[in-house]
Amino acid sequence: MNQIALMPPSYDEKIPSEHLVRVVNKAIEDLNVDALLKQYAGGGTSSYHPKMMLKILYCFITS
Repeated sequence: MNQIALMPPSYDEKIPSEHLVRVVNKAIEDLNVDALLKQYAGGGTSSYHPKMMLKILYCFITS
């Protein structure tokens, strides 16, 4: 009842259109990671997608 908005804001609304994070996201999304996906044998617990891991590594390296 005390909420200002019915739905929580999305990150898309909060991040400016020219922010660096959008450039990094676009660059990594455009990468062909088929060779990485072929290396994964499967099994075990569920894993993160290689593109997500690349985005995290980029943020870690550049900080």
